[in-house]
Amino acid sequence: MGDYKKKNGTTRVGDALRWLVKQGKDVAPELLSVVGSVTGIEQLKDLADKIGKDDKLSEADKELLLEELRYDMLEMEETTKRWVSDNQTESYLTRNIRPLTLAFLTATLFVYIILDSSLEGFKIDSNWIDLLSSLLLLVYGGYFGMRSAEKITKHWKK
Repeated sequence: MGDYKKKNGTTRVGDALRWLVKQGKDVAPELLSVVGSVTGIEQLKDLADKIGKDDKLSEADKELLLEELRYDMLEMEETTKRWVSDNQTESYLTRNIRPLTLAFLTATLFVYIILDSSLEGFKIDSNWIDLLSSLLLLVYGGYFGMRSAEKITKHWKK
């Protein structure tokens, strides 16, 4: 689990649980369903509680999962701190870089679509399409996913 790279919105603890299942370990289905719906720190805390109470997991497996979960929580906390810091700055560009990036990538997609459909012989290399689609998925997921998580968290705190 050393060099972790976030992909497809998965968490470290989710990857660790899936790895345990692939190793033939018995994992409560409840844990797998909970880990698939994690959208914030509160859900990670709930998951930590469920991992601690799970009687199917060995102590070593619990320790592994809880350590991965701590990394996920730290990552979420640091991302939130960075975004709060960005929003409190005087710089227009720093405050609006995420929405501007989203708008730029969306506009680029529409330009590619229009050019591809209207000009005969215009061909976009598939590598550029793959890169743009990956960036769009990441930006849309991050922007709207985190905005939703922020709203849900604010609602729960009230």
